Amino acid sequence: MTPLQTLATASLGLALMTLPLAGMAQEAPESDPETGLVMAEGWETVRSNCTACHSASLVTQNSGTRNHWEYLIRWMQETQGLWEFQEETEATILDYLAEYYGPKEDTRRPALPRTLMPDNPYPTVADSG
Repeated sequence: MTPLQTLATASLGLALMTLPLAGMAQEAPESDPETGLVMAEGWETVRSNCTACHSASLVTQNSGTRNHWEYLIRWMQETQGLWEFQEETEATILDYLAEYYGPKEDTRRPALPRTLMPDNPYPTVADSG
């Protein structure tokens, strides 16, 4: 490579490094100062339906798949008196929760292998047989 080609390649590389990367530097959505909920599509529906019975912190401190959130809604409907949602309202709530409070891969350590666990001091079903 000639010195001129080396200089051109270096200049092009430097120029490319200064360009903004489309889609790479997205701003995090703003959170509602009152509830802590992410202010994105569907947040007001979640706020009005979920905080009617409990604090928004029960939402913001938890996470799960869409199926997990749906399970929790069904549990609240069956045991806590939560009303049945219109189909569109429930879909909005589930879409929002799955998107902004979905599974968190890096927040828990992996489970310890059984060999590193202490003995269980309590009787188990196997002990009662």
